[in-house]
Amino acid sequence: MSIRNFDALFAPKSIALIGASNEPGSVGAVLAANLTTAGFAGPVMLVNPHETTIAGRQAFASVAALPEMPDLAVIATPAPSIPELVAQLGGRGCRAAIVISTGFGGGTSLRQAMLAAARPHLLRVVGPNCLGVVVPGAGLNASFALGMPHQGSIALVSQSGAIIAAMLDWAAGKNVGFSHVVSLGDMADADFGDMLDYLALDRATRSILLYVENVTEARKFMSAARIASRAKPVVVVKAGRSRAGAKAALSHTGALAGSDAVYDAAFRRAGLLRVDELDQLFEAASLLAAGIRVGGNRLAIVTNGGGAGVLAADALEAHGGVLAALSPGTMEKLNAALPAAWSHGNPIDVLGDAKAARYEAAFGALDKEPGADAVLVINCPTAIADGTDAAQAVCAWSARRPPLPILTNWLGGATAAQNRAAFGAAGIPTFDSPETAVRAFMNLDEFRRNQAQLLETPSAGKATPAANVDRARRQIEAVLREGRTVLTAPEANALLDLFGIPATPISVAANAAEAARLAQEVGFPVVLKILSADISHKSEVGGVVLGLKTAAEVERAAEAMRERALAAKPHARLQGFMVQPMVARPKARELILGIATDACFGPVVLFGQGGTATEIVGDRVIGLPPLNSTLAKGMIARTRVARLLAGYRNIPAADLDAVSDTLVRISEMATRLPEIAELDINPLLADADGVLALDARVVVSAGPRVRPAIEPYPDALEQHVVLPQGQEMLFRPIRPEDENALSAMVAGCTPADLRLRFFNTIKALPREMAARLSQIDYDREMAFVAVRPTAAYGEGPIFGVARLIADPENETAEFAVIVRSDMQGHGLGYSLMEAIIAHGRRRGLKRIRGDILAENQRMLAMVRELGFTTTLSGGTDAVTATLVL
Repeated sequence: MSIRNFDALFAPKSIALIGASNEPGSVGAVLAANLTTAGFAGPVMLVNPHETTIAGRQAFASVAALPEMPDLAVIATPAPSIPELVAQLGGRGCRAAIVISTGFGGGTSLRQAMLAAARPHLLRVVGPNCLGVVVPGAGLNASFALGMPHQGSIALVSQSGAIIAAMLDWAAGKNVGFSHVVSLGDMADADFGDMLDYLALDRATRSILLYVENVTEARKFMSAARIASRAKPVVVVKAGRSRAGAKAALSHTGALAGSDAVYDAAFRRAGLLRVDELDQLFEAASLLAAGIRVGGNRLAIVTNGGGAGVLAADALEAHGGVLAALSPGTMEKLNAALPAAWSHGNPIDVLGDAKAARYEAAFGALDKEPGADAVLVINCPTAIADGTDAAQAVCAWSARRPPLPILTNWLGGATAAQNRAAFGAAGIPTFDSPETAVRAFMNLDEFRRNQAQLLETPSAGKATPAANVDRARRQIEAVLREGRTVLTAPEANALLDLFGIPATPISVAANAAEAARLAQEVGFPVVLKILSADISHKSEVGGVVLGLKTAAEVERAAEAMRERALAAKPHARLQGFMVQPMVARPKARELILGIATDACFGPVVLFGQGGTATEIVGDRVIGLPPLNSTLAKGMIARTRVARLLAGYRNIPAADLDAVSDTLVRISEMATRLPEIAELDINPLLADADGVLALDARVVVSAGPRVRPAIEPYPDALEQHVVLPQGQEMLFRPIRPEDENALSAMVAGCTPADLRLRFFNTIKALPREMAARLSQIDYDREMAFVAVRPTAAYGEGPIFGVARLIADPENETAEFAVIVRSDMQGHGLGYSLMEAIIAHGRRRGLKRIRGDILAENQRMLAMVRELGFTTTLSGGTDAVTATLVL
């Protein structure tokens, strides 16, 4: 349902508290006090059938007795009473409710009854079992938190009320304010996805903090998180790192893809900054409140204590940062201003007797330092120099708005606390130790890198042909019809071949003698493996023998292998043996690639160091499909084996493009073949000559599958179109690879045409905008590009684009269309509009709308011909065109 009626939740005109109380210390009494003393401008009506006045205000006996119906109801009554109260409130027009009450238990009956009562009235519910909602800017404190937080620009959303209480207490001492504070509780209705959708568009919110225990609707969460993180920083701490349940998985990948790793992949893919501890969430809040952003991981350190500077430098290296290399100009200024005994490098040790003037000299030298991305100022208490004067110097420097962000660490107790308070009042981030300051700086850099990766352009390429996907699906269906869930090795190899993944050829023998004969045809040396649908890991039953050099060796090995397999698995059905050439690639690295299924986020893709010790080595990462070349290479770079792939000593670098392409193909399998529950390629050999899969295992399922958390590329929407003048075009959804072609199309438009499309004069499409327009969320947006029928993904030229962006409710979408100037007059714009309107109908949209400059008569005539109604937008030179579907 997303953000419908959230105006009643966050900006109500009137409020009712059901369950208000006069009993000191009760939830009802605290709620009443908070609601009536927070500065809310509208009426606050208190309901309790046993009281006539509460907190000096009239109390009403029931919902029916209220003099007016509130926009927002806050409910703190026993759980069994909630469904009927929600029904009464909704029936009278209330649009939102915060259910504080506990007691819903582990069952679903009360919860479902509450939702059933709310649904006919579109009444939104926060909770149950929550602390409440606070909006300082609206004077709204619908919570039983202690006190009212300051107004600020940070939104805090948490499943845990206790975490919110702790955050508010911490913030009060740091002078950190909030735009919104939301305790979601059990998330019966409103959840993280809804909140992110709302806060992404909220102008009072500059950054968002999340405390997450679990996500309920993965696709909605991912769509909302990706949109929000492009608009403002989103920092998340995830509780619960349990990997229980992984033991039941059949494959290596299933065992390795623990739920916390999947959450980590989801947060990274959405562009969120994940921190590991609550302290780091506080640190992030301090930085975000100051509006600090960094351009890299290079830190300059100014300190009056050499030891503290060394601690900061050590922490910086441990977190992957680097000490800024000071330029000759900066060194010259420092040498001129500081005593001869200063450190002559970074950290800049201004010495223990440094007074404010010496700090100021260092700041002046760093003002134009091109090699640094931020400055950490450290002060250690001494009896010689006053740390308060140095703190005032930092505040004065910050007030001049220097180009480099400033972080501070004033070590010590009472005196340092006063200075930290001064920094907080001045909006300067301050930390209790050098290590925490450095960690916070590096978290900002990780956020920057996450955002930068989202804007990288993937290389052009071709998807696996639809005919191959159909053949793969038929093969899997045949396996399922036989009552099997595990593909045999030859079947798995055939599947890899259909998706373009090189694999070692397999010859199948029914008995030992045939295995010996096939080995002679394959050529020695060979590998012999047992073939049985009942044996998952062949090496565990002695079902793999390497380096056989003669037919006699093969026959003897086959007979012995059969005996070992039956001894280990007496009831296994042995189908024979597999003979493969012994691969000699001594400089290859062993990798593991795979697919697993997460109960919440659906299919996930795994990459890491492979081989028989893959679980022990533990070098692996998880990614959410669909992947492209950029995302695949990003996954590879986060592993230790990436350094081996880059080459070392006499070992040349592996073909990274081949490795990343294999990951992309695995990702295709995960999204286009939902019947695949698990897949392992282990090992996948990778060297300078490419990749080769030596062994693959595939588990399939006919049962219901969890859909991917990110909508994959909808190839079914590709359509061939013939324009009125006979030109053939392919209309297809835009892809991230189209960024450069999209920019080239805009460059091919006249300035007049661009002004009509963008309502402004632009000479070229900014890089960030081009990336955003080509990297869309197919679950909420669609953009059809017109290209030549034979053009590969990412190849130009693009002749035109029609676009729809739907609201979170999937009711209304805004449209836009642009055709390259030299292609106008051929009917392309009209055909693109027809295609995007048809897509809107398929999605179930209720209406499509868009703004058109009044002077754009050609566009206005076209939309009217397509059935749009047009109205002049008040006070503007634009016309709003609306089509009711």
